[in-house]
Amino acid sequence: MSGPDTKHIQRYDPLERANHWVTAITFILLAFSGLALFHPSLFWFSQFFGGGTWTRILHPFLGLAMFLSFSALALRFWHHNRITRDDIQWLLKIGDVVRNREDRLPEVGRYNAGQKLLFWTMIATIPTLLVTGIIIWRPWFAPYFAIDAIRLAALLHAFCAFVIILGIIVHIYAALWIKGTVGAMMRGTVTRAWAAKHHPGWYKKRLREEEVNPDPSGLTEPQAFHGRSNHQQD
Repeated sequence: MSGPDTKHIQRYDPLERANHWVTAITFILLAFSGLALFHPSLFWFSQFFGGGTWTRILHPFLGLAMFLSFSALALRFWHHNRITRDDIQWLLKIGDVVRNREDRLPEVGRYNAGQKLLFWTMIATIPTLLVTGIIIWRPWFAPYFAIDAIRLAALLHAFCAFVIILGIIVHIYAALWIKGTVGAMMRGTVTRAWAAKHHPGWYKKRLREEEVNPDPSGLTEPQAFHGRSNHQQD
């Protein structure tokens, strides 16, 4: 029988991971079904949904599902995504971010400024996509709106879709770029070395929590970062 795991620390619980993946899967389905309806050259995506008719039927319902799932996610994580002065400094040093010179960056908490910007971009675009989607949803709701409102809603819907698709592409690239990020959302844990390197502010907070209330699972030993945490404050 193996001893307690002192190398890893929990980053996401099972419910948080399930919520994330439901949001992610519905987003992917929405993106491809939406692109199929956006331009004739992309209509071939509709074959994955059973053809054009089924694509038109499923797309808005997938949108409702993603909105509900993301709403739950937003309620869970909004307080971790408040923009701080350190986040502004992080963005001003984007050159060091790209060059992976993390020692020159302000201390990062649970999420860095890039992750926070994506979060607030989704907060802005997803409700807008829902409202504009309802306006252009034929045959149920579109007949109740003026043609000018439908045209404006279609334009805004396409713009928001472009913004969020671009943001998610960057999000996926960054997750693959930083080794261990995808594993955190799959398994729920990260190594203490990963936490200390990429999210030192969050890790120091977890160390203080562990000292006050040790975790019986065994993910409690703070040795990997104790020396540094004694000299830095949140």
